Amino acid sequence: MTGSSTPAVLGLGLAAIGRPGYLNLGRDRDLPADRSPAALGARAHELLDAAASLGIDHVDAARSYGRAEEFLASWLRGREQVPFVSSKWGYRYTAGWRTDAEHHEVKEHTAAAFERQYRESTELLGPWLRLYQVHSLTVESPLWDDGPLLRRLAEVRDAGTELGFSTSGPQQATAVRRGLALTVDGRPLFSSVQSTWNLLETSAAGALAEAHAAGLRVIVKEGLANGRLTGHGLPAGSPLAAAARDAGVAVDAVALGAALAQPWCDVVLSGAVTVAQLTSNAAATRVTGLDGSGLVQPQDPEDYWGTRSRLPWQ
Repeated sequence: MTGSSTPAVLGLGLAAIGRPGYLNLGRDRDLPADRSPAALGARAHELLDAAASLGIDHVDAARSYGRAEEFLASWLRGREQVPFVSSKWGYRYTAGWRTDAEHHEVKEHTAAAFERQYRESTELLGPWLRLYQVHSLTVESPLWDDGPLLRRLAEVRDAGTELGFSTSGPQQATAVRRGLALTVDGRPLFSSVQSTWNLLETSAAGALAEAHAAGLRVIVKEGLANGRLTGHGLPAGSPLAAAARDAGVAVDAVALGAALAQPWCDVVLSGAVTVAQLTSNAAATRVTGLDGSGLVQPQDPEDYWGTRSRLPWQ
């Protein structure tokens, strides 16, 4: 579906279910006190079963999402029909299965990190891994000028695995455009980009439209602004909440529906941690005629990302 003109679809991201701590509002109420690997693995399987029954056909993980790849791999084994599977390298999970760790993940965009994490990802997801992405590629990353690493990535691309990159931070648009222009051996290195876009953070829209026009798959992450565009984060009297009532859905469905409505969008990831949340998110595919205009005042990117950085891991 790279650069497709077909309607955007919902996917499932495993960032919030592969580890005991994540920075989503209300997550402490959405998950049980038992955050053991066994308990979260069972919940991940419930979500994946529900996603399959809802027709959700894209699942996204990362090396830094705790045991997300492991949970996904154990669910995929023996299944006749499997979703499109993507994962990411570039961050290491460092929280030691705690919610109160000082650092939950550490970034490393080096050739050594790629080789280690690519081996780990393919050992778990090798038969199913379709897309492997650089995790949070920013303009400051050393990857842009690392010739040996870029050539190694091109080898993976040429062997048949799609390559992509995700972006974060107030300079997302610049990173998207730079990734769009990156070539190795005269060919674009990336065929997919995953960026944060939501009704509060719209600054990457122009660059994502350019990526879509160039044929890249555009994946939206954090469409609910880490819970800020849900009942956990919105007052009942907000215009978004009123629009949701009028549409007969919850606010999350309207917010995700706005992302699905963007003409440059191919996939919008749900970050649900309960089956009820995922079912509510899936109602976004039935929301029509709302692109989110006027429902929420977008924030300045610096303010948005500053607020996000202060959200508690819970």
